[in-house]
Amino acid sequence: MGAKKGQHVVPSSDGWSVRKAGSSRVTRTYPTQQAAIDAATKIARNQQTEVYVHGSDGRIRERNSYGNDPYPPRG
Repeated sequence: MGAKKGQHVVPSSDGWSVRKAGSSRVTRTYPTQQAAIDAATKIARNQQTEVYVHGSDGRIRERNSYGNDPYPPRG
């Protein structure tokens, strides 16, 4: 997680947590993954960073950018 700037939605024992990249502390925990994604998206839009959504296995399954996109897009 360390080098990827943004917000990570990760599974936790109490539901789904939002965690800032590189931080060991959780910003907040939500009962559903969708609620955590919504909260992380709001933060990422304000900070113009990215949201990394992890699956229940802990691996990144989705990534959404809310700022500093390269133009033209790569690839």
